[in-house]
Amino acid sequence: QVQLVESGGGLVQAGGSRRLSCAASGRTFSSYPMGWFRQVLGKERELVAAISWSGGITYYPDSVEGRFTISRDNARNTVHLQMNSLKPEDTAVYYCAAAQSKYGGTARWAYEYDYWGQGTQVTVSS
Repeated sequence: QVQLVESGGGLVQAGGSRRLSCAASGRTFSSYPMGWFRQVLGKERELVAAISWSGGITYYPDSVEGRFTISRDNARNTVHLQMNSLKPEDTAVYYCAAAQSKYGGTARWAYEYDYWGQGTQVTVSS
């Protein structure tokens, strides 16, 4: 069992930066690919970043490529999402997720993730 707790959300002006953190419990955290998703009310949950268990492989969709960076610290059971050059359309609830059943590489689809945090709101004002 893995519990995930996000933090770092809040209000930020367009063009600004924000760093989200996800603290994970569980001794096997370091073996799970991790991801960050976001969701706007009425829309599907969207992957914004994914990272392999070692941190050596990352994936970003075009919408955030070059602006967002995912990283992990397996010794501290944490995953971070550094968000730069934020836009109003980045406004959403951001979720951290762990893919327990995924072996190798990154998990790019919501169905591949077994554990989810409660989410943290990020609001980007124009």
